[in-house]
Amino acid sequence: MQHELILILDFGSQYTQLIARRVREQGVYCEIVPFHLALEKILAKNPKGVILSGGPNSVYEDDAPQVSADFYEKIDVPILGICYGMQLLAKDLNGKVSPSDVREYGHAKLRRLSGKTELFKDLPEILDVWMSHGDHVTTLPEGFHQTATTGEVVTAIENAARKIYAVQFHPEVSHTPLGKDVLRNFLFNICECKGDWTSKQFIAEEVEKIRAIVGENDNVVCGLSGGVDSTVAAVLIQEAIGMRQTCIFVNNGLLRANEFEQTLKLYKEKLHLNVIGVDASKEFYEVLKDVSDPELKRKAIGAKFIDVFDAEANKIGDVKFLVQGTLYPDVIESVSLRGASVTIKSHHNVGGLPEKMNLKLIEPLRELFKDEVRLIGKDLNIPDEILQRHPFPGPGLGVRILGDITPEKVELLQKADKIFIEELHKFGIYNDVWQAFAVLLPIQSVGVQGDFRTYEKTIALRAVSSTDGMTADWSRLPFDFLQKVSSRITSEIRGINRVVYDISSKPPSTIEWE
Repeated sequence: MQHELILILDFGSQYTQLIARRVREQGVYCEIVPFHLALEKILAKNPKGVILSGGPNSVYEDDAPQVSADFYEKIDVPILGICYGMQLLAKDLNGKVSPSDVREYGHAKLRRLSGKTELFKDLPEILDVWMSHGDHVTTLPEGFHQTATTGEVVTAIENAARKIYAVQFHPEVSHTPLGKDVLRNFLFNICECKGDWTSKQFIAEEVEKIRAIVGENDNVVCGLSGGVDSTVAAVLIQEAIGMRQTCIFVNNGLLRANEFEQTLKLYKEKLHLNVIGVDASKEFYEVLKDVSDPELKRKAIGAKFIDVFDAEANKIGDVKFLVQGTLYPDVIESVSLRGASVTIKSHHNVGGLPEKMNLKLIEPLRELFKDEVRLIGKDLNIPDEILQRHPFPGPGLGVRILGDITPEKVELLQKADKIFIEELHKFGIYNDVWQAFAVLLPIQSVGVQGDFRTYEKTIALRAVSSTDGMTADWSRLPFDFLQKVSSRITSEIRGINRVVYDISSKPPSTIEWE
C-alpha cells in the first residue's frame, strides 16, 4: 500500500526529528530528506505536502543551504516553512529578511491577526509559542499576507493561492502547546491528508514484505540485546516466518545485574522465541583488559561481538539474512546535510556482520521512531517489562565505567545500578524518566564509615527526561528519593563511599558519559 507522504527538507535544525514525530503522531507518514535532494527525486516521491525545517544558518551567509531556483514553481503541493524555512522562502520569493537587533529566543506570545488564515483556523487569538531566531522577515513577498505577530516580529505569513505557508516559531516543540494544532491544520485542512499511518497497518504490511523477501525456505538470524528495538524486530520477524528465525543473545559480561538470565527466560517462556543464550563474558573481559579509551572500548566490544555471533550463527547453517533493530533516527543521522559529518561515537548496530557472514540485512523498524516501536511492540503483545525498559547502550556497562574494565568494577556498578532502578520502581517514577543509570567514576575520595576512614570509589547517578534522546534535560528527581538511593548504595556496597547526581543537559553534554 502506498501511504500518503509528507516530506521534510532538513536544513540542520536540532528540532527536525521532532517535526517528523509530530506529523507521525497525527497518523500521517513522513520522511526527512536533506535539503539538497534533487528536485526530480522529491517530485518522484509524490508528497502530499512539503515542510522546510529550521536551521542554524542565516539565509544571507555565503554557504547558506538553499533549494533549487525552480523549487517553488515545480512543487505543486502545499509548502510550510518553519523558522529558517520561513526566512528562506521569503527571500527566494523576493521578500526581505533582516538581522534582528536582539536574537529572539524562548517563550513568546503570538497574536493572530484578523483576516482569513488556514494555518490558525479555529485557534485562539493569543498562543504561547517558542522562538529561536536571529533574522526575521521585514518585507513580505508579493501575494502574501501576515497572519500573526509577536510584538514587532512578523511571525506567520501565507499565500493560500500558491499554497505556501510559513511560521517563525517552532510548532513542533512542547513549549508551543498548540503547535500540534497548527501542524494539524496544515496536514488535514491544507494538504487534505486522511491519516492512514497506524501501528496495526504497519505490522500487517511489514509481515507481508518480510515473507516476500525471505521466501519459504530461507533461515534468518537475529542478534538480541535485551532492549526494546531488537526484541520488537525479532517478534515481528517471527510473526512473519515463525521458527525459521534463530535469535542469539550474547552475554558480554557488561549487562545489568541478573539481566542475562532473566531476559533469556522471558524470551523463551513469554515470547516463545527460538533463542540461543551465549555467555561469553570471559572473552570480552580478555579483549578489554587495560583498555581505557572510550572509542577503543566500543570497537573492542563490537569486534568481539562479531566473532562470538559469527561462531554461533555458523552452527545454525544455511542462514541467508540478518535482522537488526535499526531505527529511523539511525538512518537519517547517517545522511549528512553537507557531506562528511563528525562522528561523536561508534554506532551500536554492528556493521561488520553482514559483510563477514555474507548475509543480507533485514531492518523491519528502519522507518520508525522509538515511541512508534513501543506501540508496535504493544500490538505484538510484548510485555511492558521489555517495552518500558530504558535505553541501554550496545557496549553496555563498558561505557558506564570510566577507565579500564575489570569484573570487580562491573560488579560494583551492577549493584549500584540495581539499587537505583529498584528505587525508581518503588517510588513509582521509573516510567517518568527517559533513561536512568549509574556510572562508576575513576575517582576515589575520603570518607568515614563507622569508626573507620575510607578511601573508596564514587558513583554518579544520571537520569534524563526526553522524547527521543536527541535532546535531553536532567530529571528533577525528588530529594527524598535521591537520599534513599545514596544511603542504600553507600551502606550496602563495600567499595563505594560517595554518590553524586549529574545535572547536565544534552546539549552540551551527551546522555551517556562515554
